[in-house]
Amino acid sequence: MKQLYEKVLTGRFVERPNRFVVHLAMDHLNGEVLPAHLPNPGRMWELLYPGVKFYIVHHPKKDAKTQYRVIGIERDGVPIMLDTNYSNDVAEYLISTKQIPGWEEWSVVRREYTVGNSRFDLLLTNDDGESFLLEVKSCTLFSREGAMFPDAITERGRKHLLHLQALKSEGYHTGVLFLVQWERARWFLPDYHTDLAFAQTFGDVAGDLDWKAVALRWSEEFTMPEVIRECRFDAELLRREAQDRGDYLVVLHLPTAMDLEIGSKGILHFDEGYYTYVGSAKANLTKRLERHKRKRKKMHWHLDYFRSYCEMIATLPIRSSDDLECQLAKAVKNLDGWEVPGFGSSDCDCNSHLFGTTYNPIHNEPFMLMVEDFRMNRLDTVINLGE
Repeated sequence: MKQLYEKVLTGRFVERPNRFVVHLAMDHLNGEVLPAHLPNPGRMWELLYPGVKFYIVHHPKKDAKTQYRVIGIERDGVPIMLDTNYSNDVAEYLISTKQIPGWEEWSVVRREYTVGNSRFDLLLTNDDGESFLLEVKSCTLFSREGAMFPDAITERGRKHLLHLQALKSEGYHTGVLFLVQWERARWFLPDYHTDLAFAQTFGDVAGDLDWKAVALRWSEEFTMPEVIRECRFDAELLRREAQDRGDYLVVLHLPTAMDLEIGSKGILHFDEGYYTYVGSAKANLTKRLERHKRKRKKMHWHLDYFRSYCEMIATLPIRSSDDLECQLAKAVKNLDGWEVPGFGSSDCDCNSHLFGTTYNPIHNEPFMLMVEDFRMNRLDTVINLGE
């Protein structure tokens, strides 16, 4: 098996000061905390928890701020590849070893092949001399049995899909290979919660492209992986769910305890801390969240008054054709925090839709697992039905 790295080391996650750097307690240095370069700029909120195991390599460079580079992370005891620098190498290896179902006839002939204004990762050919333009994507957003891409908005990725579709109409063979870095994944969908435009575009062009999503198994040595399975795709579910509607969470930070006037509710006391608001929008969910991000606006909802005094931490849309708002509020309430009675729940039987914690829930594993349940895990029985 081809070796990608000379020596793999390990460390434990401490913090992520920016998109490309993590601070790790190095196992081989008795826990000394040092920075390491993270070559994957995705959000990875579902993976980055204090103490989680990272796989790294010593990568010394003169005058560099980091002397280590991250290559992987562990979830539930399973190694996950994070080093996107090797995505094309992995794709070429899997194609050359005939591990991609249905692509056994193809061979890689060039890297980074440019057509028009787009540069594609791989150019493939077969014995008939046909050309295959292939884009390669690394997928690190997954749940118990599912995988989604992307975990952050990618306008560039959406344009690539449209260009691939256009080139297909001109006679090219075109496609996308999603490398799902999670051996337990059984289904794949574009992440309509995070990037609705990409998901809807994918739904429009998927039938015109030759694309695959394959679940990979990695070892702790990070030699070349093996394909475990091709992931199932449910086009009808995507069409139904990838709409601008559903429920959402807004995470805010109140820097100090305050007594605030909240519309008709009058003066309410709020302790210092992080607050999660649960809401819903039957249409125009994107605009609703953009409104919540703004501090200056006409006051209407309870949250409008509170938002004026808070720092915005995150908005988490949960797009669904089902009404999940009260179930979501109940799930947030069950976490270890407190609630603000009567806040945002005047039109339902819930006691509150605003919940406080002393910690930032975005970096809290139980909170993010709850989000995963509503975004992804509840789809397992729907997508895998009949297996």
